[in-house]
Amino acid sequence: MKMHFCIPVSQQRSDALGGRYVLYSVYLDGFLFCRVRYSQLHDWNEQLRRVFGNCLPPFPPKYYLAMTTAMADERRNQLEQYLQNVTMDPNVLRSDVFVEFLKLAQLNTFDITPKKAYLDIFLPNEESINIEIITSDTAERVLEVASHKIGLCRELLGYFGLFLIRFGKEGKLSVVKKLADFELPYASLGSSEVEHCKVGLRKWYMDPSLDSMLMDCRAALDLLYMQAIQDIEKEWAKPTQAQRQKLEAFQKEDNQTKFLELAREVQHYGYLQLDPCTCDYPEPGSGVVLSVGNNEISCCITLPDSQTQDVIFQMSRVKCWQVTFLGTLLDMDGPQRTFNQNLELRFQYSEDSCWQWFVIYTKQAFLLSSCLKKMISEKMVKLAAKNPEMQIEVPEQSKSKKYHIQQSQQKDYSSFLSRKSKIKIAKDDCVFGNIKEEDL
Repeated sequence: MKMHFCIPVSQQRSDALGGRYVLYSVYLDGFLFCRVRYSQLHDWNEQLRRVFGNCLPPFPPKYYLAMTTAMADERRNQLEQYLQNVTMDPNVLRSDVFVEFLKLAQLNTFDITPKKAYLDIFLPNEESINIEIITSDTAERVLEVASHKIGLCRELLGYFGLFLIRFGKEGKLSVVKKLADFELPYASLGSSEVEHCKVGLRKWYMDPSLDSMLMDCRAALDLLYMQAIQDIEKEWAKPTQAQRQKLEAFQKEDNQTKFLELAREVQHYGYLQLDPCTCDYPEPGSGVVLSVGNNEISCCITLPDSQTQDVIFQMSRVKCWQVTFLGTLLDMDGPQRTFNQNLELRFQYSEDSCWQWFVIYTKQAFLLSSCLKKMISEKMVKLAAKNPEMQIEVPEQSKSKKYHIQQSQQKDYSSFLSRKSKIKIAKDDCVFGNIKEEDL
C-alpha cells in the first residue's frame, strides 16, 4: 500500500556559489519527515533503478532551462506521486537503498549526528524500558532492541509497532501516529512539537481474533494484558458491569489468559479510540468520539439536544475515503515542523443502496486512514487464506510471511487532497496545486 507522503511546501534556497535551488519539504502522516533537493531524489532514483530496473514508477525529468511556475507545479506533483508510488512495492520498502537514503535525509534535515543514545520506550502499563540505541536507528531496529529486552519472540514483531503517544492531563492518552519502519524514532520524537509526546510500544492490528497468534509467547501475552487493562481504564474498551466484575476478579488472580478471553467479548476491545472531534452528521459541527477496529468505525455522536447516538459503519460497506488538508502551513524554519492541522477524512458509505459521504474533522485523520488501510489489509489476508489462488504481499503483518492476490483484484480506496484556496502560505514558501494520493 502507498504511504501518506506529500510535498505541500517548497522553498527557494541559495547555494554556496550563489545559485538557486528548490528545497522540497516532504511530509509523512502530516509531520515533516525530511527536506531534500531534486538532485538528491534523482540520484536516489538512479540507485533504485540499478537494483529494481524498470519496475519503478516514472521519475520527473530534468529541466535544463529555468522553470516556470507551471513547470515547478508539475515537478512537485510528480515528485509527490513518485514517493507515494515507489512505496507500493514491499521489496523496495525493505531494500537498503531505500532505507539508507531516507535515514540520511532525516539525519541531515534535523541536524543529527549518529551516536549512541538512550531512549525510553513506554509499555501499555505506562512504565518504560530504557534501551541503548544509535540515533540513526530506524523504528524497525528500535523495535527489535526493545523486544529483545522484554523477551518478545522475534517472529511476532510484525504484530507490534512503535507509536508517538501523547500523555495528557488526568491520565488521558492520545495516539499521535504510527512510526513507519524506516522512520528514526530519535528524530521523530525530537522534531515533534507535540507536548508530552513519548515513544510507545503497542500491538498493531485491528482484528481482535489475531490475539490467538500471540498467546504462546509470555512477553506477548504480558503486552496484550497490559494494553487490555489500559484500554479499559481509559474507557476505550467498555465492559458491562458484570464483565467488569469478572475482569477485576481475574486481574486479582493474575489470570491473564482468562482475563483476555473475557476481554475479547467486551465492546470495543482492541479498538483504537481517537480524540474527541467533529463530524457533519446529523448536522455540521456535531461532536463525535470515534473507535476503530474489528472491521468497523464506531461513532458516538453528540446530538444538538446533548443526547448521544451510536452509529456504526461496517468496512465492508465503505467504498473509499480521502484525507483533505484544510489548515495553515507554518513557518518551516521555525521550531514547529507540522501542519497547523485542520484535517478532514471523508468516506463514502453504502446506506439503503445509496452512496453517501460521511465527513470527520480530526487532527488524527492520517492515523485514522492508516487504521482503515490496516483493516483492509487484514481482510485481504483472510481472503487469501481461504482462497490459495489469490496472491498478495502484506509486509506490515509479518516480514517473514507473504500473502498473494492477483493485481487485477486490487482496488483504490483512499486519497489525500489539499484545498489550496484554504491554505495560508508562510512567507517565502511556495505551495503548488493539489496534493493527491491514491492508495490500495
